Amino acid sequence: MASHRLFWPVAVLVVMLAVNTIYRPGFLAVEVNNGHLYGTPIDILRLSAPLILVGLGMTLVISTGGIDLSVGSICAISGAIACLHISQAPDQNSLVTVFTALAMALGAALVLGAWNGVLVSVIGIQPIIATLILMVAGRGLAQLVTEGQIITINSGPYRAIGLGHLLTLPLAIFIALGAALLVAALTRRTALGMIIESVGGNREASRLAGIRSARMVFLVYVVSAACAAVAGFMMTANVSSADGNNAGLWVELDAILAVVIGGTSLAGGRFYLSGTILGALIIQTLTTTVYAMNISPQTALLFKAVVVIAVCLIQAPEFRAKLGRRRRGGPASPTSTPQPQKEEVTA
Repeated sequence: MASHRLFWPVAVLVVMLAVNTIYRPGFLAVEVNNGHLYGTPIDILRLSAPLILVGLGMTLVISTGGIDLSVGSICAISGAIACLHISQAPDQNSLVTVFTALAMALGAALVLGAWNGVLVSVIGIQPIIATLILMVAGRGLAQLVTEGQIITINSGPYRAIGLGHLLTLPLAIFIALGAALLVAALTRRTALGMIIESVGGNREASRLAGIRSARMVFLVYVVSAACAAVAGFMMTANVSSADGNNAGLWVELDAILAVVIGGTSLAGGRFYLSGTILGALIIQTLTTTVYAMNISPQTALLFKAVVVIAVCLIQAPEFRAKLGRRRRGGPASPTSTPQPQKEEVTA
């Protein structure tokens, strides 16, 4: 079991939940109020939904050997456009108004994703540079949409995206679950997933085999932007406002970390959607732990960094192998330098 790729992430998540339960016995308690489930585990699932969505798109991008640093800015832009349209409508609770706002924001996100895809797949700019451009410029674009102000709305249908309930559970959980099932169906039930992995493994060999590598790279950046847009809807719906400066801030780093914790290599190739979801749950559980233990804001980021480093080391096979050799008292290096043999001299 220890050799399974999800064993150590699951073990870390279980340990974190156990520590929280010991520190606060009611940590795992769930209660029913007005037909809805409430409790810390439900909050962790609900708050993990935006990160899961961003992580799904990031997984596909990383599997092609790329990176997308602009997802946080796309979250801010999509949320700002949706909230701006709703705030200017005479009836903010109109379903037509809300769906129009979502369509406008999603369309803008797809254009931004296509921009990233063109820069990387057509022009040939390095992914980290191409998406860094939109990461910086996107914040400015979000500020232009909001005119440097925080746009507040009072729309029940839009608020339901982040705080609504369905079948006693938060609606955000079902949205993230639906997106995960859709991506899994498209990548694991068809040849699309294998094609994406082949492009990440060796783009030139894939091209020579007849695969349109540039088209696949373009596609994953568009999908990543769409996932980020939906996550932006959740973030702004949670607070019924759009802040172009802080919405989705640094979510790209958490998404990359969730992908890595889930077992997907930054070098590209094979990807694991279930691992990414598990990584997002670990990150959100860690954030909840920081708040539950009343750790000061000055040391919260340092505490999270230490835990993340420990998780990555425990998950690394090379580190576990070296640690096992040290505990057995074996040599630090698996190979030894052969000693030169003396030549026999005959008289």
